[in-house]
Amino acid sequence: MAKNKVLEPFHGSRHDHDHCIDEAMAAAEIICVAAEARLTPLRRRVLEMVWQSHEPVGAYDLLNQLQKEKSRAAPPTVYRALEFLLEHGLVHRIETLNAYVGCGEPHSHHGAQFLICRDCGAVAELDDSDISRTILNKAKHQGFQVQRQTIEIMGLCPDCTSDSGNGHVAT
Repeated sequence: MAKNKVLEPFHGSRHDHDHCIDEAMAAAEIICVAAEARLTPLRRRVLEMVWQSHEPVGAYDLLNQLQKEKSRAAPPTVYRALEFLLEHGLVHRIETLNAYVGCGEPHSHHGAQFLICRDCGAVAELDDSDISRTILNKAKHQGFQVQRQTIEIMGLCPDCTSDSGNGHVAT
């Protein structure tokens, strides 16, 4: 059976981010224990900051936040924490924005498709196995071995679409 689902939907302004942070931290604990990896206080804090909103956040934005809390924080500190979080599937890197978002389903290996709002920066994460399978098949036909699959689609989220007054997005 195909696995086609929204892992992390667009969230409205009334969304409870604290709930998402709590779920992300609980998943991180389980994943790190299983991998015998240390979720240090710094790594934990960086993950919390990534989950503070559902918008992509850059490494230097994280660094600025950390420096307010720990004046000695430096760029390598943040990048090492982000590398750890990426390695364990707890965050995704949005290449086109050079930024990071929390993974909506960190305990499962999945292809990632991201819908990125060009106006407000909100991101929704999808896991559509039909899309992933099509890419794998096309790549295999070309003799290409896929190592990682991330698709980034720019457009307008439901809030920004309704704010624009047209009610639909052009195709």
